[in-house]
Amino acid sequence: MSVARVIVVGAGTMGTAIADTFARAGLATALISRNPARLTGLHANIQALSAFPEAPPELIVEAIPEDIELKSELLLGAEAAYAGEPILASNSSGLPLQDIADRLGFPDRFLGIHYFHPARELPLVEVVRVAETSENTLADARRLLSLSGRDSVVMQRPVPGALINRLQHALLHEAYHLMSQGLASAEDIDKAGRWLLGPRMCISGLLEQKDIGGLEGHARAQRTIVPDLCHDARPNPLVQDMLARGDIGLNSGRGFYDWRGQDAHAVAERASTKLRILLAYLEENRS
Repeated sequence: MSVARVIVVGAGTMGTAIADTFARAGLATALISRNPARLTGLHANIQALSAFPEAPPELIVEAIPEDIELKSELLLGAEAAYAGEPILASNSSGLPLQDIADRLGFPDRFLGIHYFHPARELPLVEVVRVAETSENTLADARRLLSLSGRDSVVMQRPVPGALINRLQHALLHEAYHLMSQGLASAEDIDKAGRWLLGPRMCISGLLEQKDIGGLEGHARAQRTIVPDLCHDARPNPLVQDMLARGDIGLNSGRGFYDWRGQDAHAVAERASTKLRILLAYLEENRS
């Protein structure tokens, strides 16, 4: 196999999927695992390894467990192995990236690249700069992502949740508030998301949609609606209580819905199939 241009460290569900996105695009990829012999069914462009190969790649993406000490140790080892040559990226969704950067010898070559599940299907990733990330590092990382068929959005500095999770949690926080106040049901909130918010966002996003509709009414409506939104900085007890009871969704049989008696794998696969169909349609009709 040719020299890997991309190395992914961590062969769990996410790491394997990340490696697959590069491999399917024709990029020679290495997937590092503590037990590479157990990895089966990998794409032909993926080489399973137990340690860093001798030749430096262009990009190393770590997708190991969310432990800052483990991640820092790994990235420092990558710097030592390749003298700071490759771009180093963390797939962390919650750890403070700047704290990791502060431990590195070449922080200008470091950034966050955050994939979302299912990583093989979703065409967008977040790129998060730390204070030292150079323009060349950012541009080269986005170029490699583009080669793998992934568009990217950029956060100019790390903040908890980055871009996508902040938007998602802002919307969910209000949804949980409406439910806990008895103002709307889970079914009606999902109906609004599925048949109104979702289709509009698919076509014109959040802000372009407001430009198209005109900002006059929106700006006036904010004066009435925003003060009445839930501004409680605490996680909503509705969800925290569900967690405490073990009602964690499809896999436990209960969440916002009753899933008992249903095949969890079949339910998840139906959702994935619909997502693939939708993404294919959006790609085909990309303006």
